[in-house]
Amino acid sequence: MMNTAHTSTDGRSSGPGRLLIAVYAVFALAASARAGFQIATNFNEAPLAYSLSAFAAVVYIVATVALARKGAFWFKVAIAAICVELVGVLVVGSLSLFDAAAFPHATVWSLYGRGYGFVPLLLPILGLWWLYRHRTAAAAGRAAADAAKSA
Repeated sequence: MMNTAHTSTDGRSSGPGRLLIAVYAVFALAASARAGFQIATNFNEAPLAYSLSAFAAVVYIVATVALARKGAFWFKVAIAAICVELVGVLVVGSLSLFDAAAFPHATVWSLYGRGYGFVPLLLPILGLWWLYRHRTAAAAGRAAADAAKSA
């Protein structure tokens, strides 16, 4: 008998979704390690950049967890986290491009993630696309939960 306690019935965490979650997990780990090291060793040199690295780490952690979980609540959390990520990449990327003095040290999102092969720019686009493809499954799960509550 298969244990389905941690498997998603909406398909978000199966197939290519597993790869997406794995990439988010790697970025969560990388951004957390980078931010932790930067803050512990040189925070006074670039507090804005290092704080943004820490914020990016939190966003990646939330996105990873939300993508891996099933249910309408986690679907909404994933959308929110990935939208925040996309806005962060675009804003920080633009600011670091046009006002380099404000970012004397790089963040994960500096120059649209150039230091990470532009993956930070592509990742939220892929994440939102993946969630869009699975929106009907999330809605069906929400309807089933609502029906169970009213029964």
